[in-house]
Amino acid sequence: MNMSRYLTILSSALVLLLSACASTGNEWSPTADTKRDPRAAKAPRVDLSKQSVSNVMAPSNNLWIHIRQGFQLPELDSPLVLQQTRWLTARPDYLDRSMARSSRYLFYIVEEVNRRNMPSELALLPFVESAFNPEAKSTAKAMGIWQFMPRTGKDFKLTQNVFRDERRDVLQSTNAALDYLQRLYNQFGDWQLALAAYNWGEGNVAKAIKRNQAQRKPTDYLSLTMPRETREYVPKLMAYKNIVNDPAAYGIVLPEVENHPYFVAIDVTRDIDVEVAAQLAEMSLADFRNLNPAFNKPVILGAADQQMLLPFARAELFQMNLASYTKPLSSWTALTITKSETAEQLSTRLNLNPQLIRDVNDIPRGIRIRAGSTVLIPKPPGKDSDIPVHLAEHGQLKLDKAASSKPKTSQGNNAKASTAKPKTASTQQKSPSTNSSKSAKTGSNTGSGMSAGVKTSP
Repeated sequence: MNMSRYLTILSSALVLLLSACASTGNEWSPTADTKRDPRAAKAPRVDLSKQSVSNVMAPSNNLWIHIRQGFQLPELDSPLVLQQTRWLTARPDYLDRSMARSSRYLFYIVEEVNRRNMPSELALLPFVESAFNPEAKSTAKAMGIWQFMPRTGKDFKLTQNVFRDERRDVLQSTNAALDYLQRLYNQFGDWQLALAAYNWGEGNVAKAIKRNQAQRKPTDYLSLTMPRETREYVPKLMAYKNIVNDPAAYGIVLPEVENHPYFVAIDVTRDIDVEVAAQLAEMSLADFRNLNPAFNKPVILGAADQQMLLPFARAELFQMNLASYTKPLSSWTALTITKSETAEQLSTRLNLNPQLIRDVNDIPRGIRIRAGSTVLIPKPPGKDSDIPVHLAEHGQLKLDKAASSKPKTSQGNNAKASTAKPKTASTQQKSPSTNSSKSAKTGSNTGSGMSAGVKTSP
C-alpha cells in the first residue's frame, strides 16, 4: 500500500463539521461542499490542512447560553410538566450521566437545529428518546440517540446493512430526525403536535384530530386522546427545557459544555480496522465507539463513502501516527455465501476458526447462513484489497434455523402453553408513570412514530 499517497488523500479530506465555518479571523461564513451525501454536505467544513482548529471560535463560550437563546416553544399548561421536572431533579446522578454523554453531540445538533431555524428545544429531544445513549435499542428495535425504527429509518434513507446502521450514526440520524420533525410541523402546523407525531406516528395523530373535529372539540396537544406515553412526551421535553433554562432554580449544576465543535469528520478512503483507527487516534476503543456507534463490524469500509468522527485534537494525532504506521490497516474481508451452510461448515471449507466466524458475524450455534448472505472473515495472507462497494453498500446477513436432529415431542391436550412474557429492560427514563408499548410504530399508514422502551443504562 502506498502510505504516503493515502496520507495525502486523507489529509485533504480531514474536515471539521460546523454549521458555520471559521475564516481567517473570528468571522463565520458558509462553504459549499457537495461531494458527499447532500444531507451531510449542509454542514460546512474547515480544511485542517489550511486552517488551525485552535483558531476556530464560536459566538459564545457556553453552549447552554446559546441553546437558551433559541428557545421558541410555548409553555405547556399541564401538571405533567412539573411532575416530570420533579422526577428529573430528584435524580441528579441520572441527569449528570445523560448530560455528560450529550456533550459529545450537542454542538453539532444545536448548530443543525439553528441552521434550519427550528426551536432549540428540539436539540434536547435525544434526552427524552435515549438519554443521549448512541447504543440505545428499544424493545421495538428502534436505534440510536433519535430512536429510529427500521422502517422509518429506511424512509429517510438511513442505511441498515451488515456493516453499518446509520440510525446510530450521529450525523445522518440527526439530519434525518430534523427532516422528519420539519415534515411533521409542516403537516400539523404546531410543534407540540409534531412532537406527538414523532412519538406516536403522524397517522395516529391525524386520526385523533379528526375524532375531536367530529365531536367539535379542540384539536391541540392537550385536548387529544392519546396513549399515556405520548401524553407525557412533550412534558418530558419541557422538563428538560426548564432545567436547562434555569438550573439554579432546581438545585442543578449543568456540566460545562463549550460552544465549539467536539469532533472532526475524516473521510475513510481505505478499509481500516476499528481498533487500528482508535490506536492511531490514541483513544480507547470505548471512546472511539461512542463517536462512531454506526459501525456494526470491526472494520470501517472505504468503499462505503464513510466518515469516522474523532475529537479534533485526536484527529491531528491520527494524521501524525498514520504517517509512521507500516502495518496493514485492515485485517478483514467479506464474501457472499453461495449455498446455505452453518458457521462450522463455512469454517471447515475455508480453514477458519468457527467461533471467530460466529462471534464477528453474530451467528448463534445451530443456525444456518442463508445463500446470498455477506459474511465477514479474516483476510487471507497476502490479500490487501478492500471489500468491494457492492458488498459494502448492500451486504445483508440472513439466517435460518438448522434442522433439528432431535425428534419433536408432542404435547398432550392438557399441556399448558407458556404465557410468560419476555422481560424487557426499562426505558431510558422511568417517569412517574410507565411507558406504553410502541406497537403502532411500524411505519405503516396508521403511524410511523419513533420508539419507546429504550434499553439503556442511564
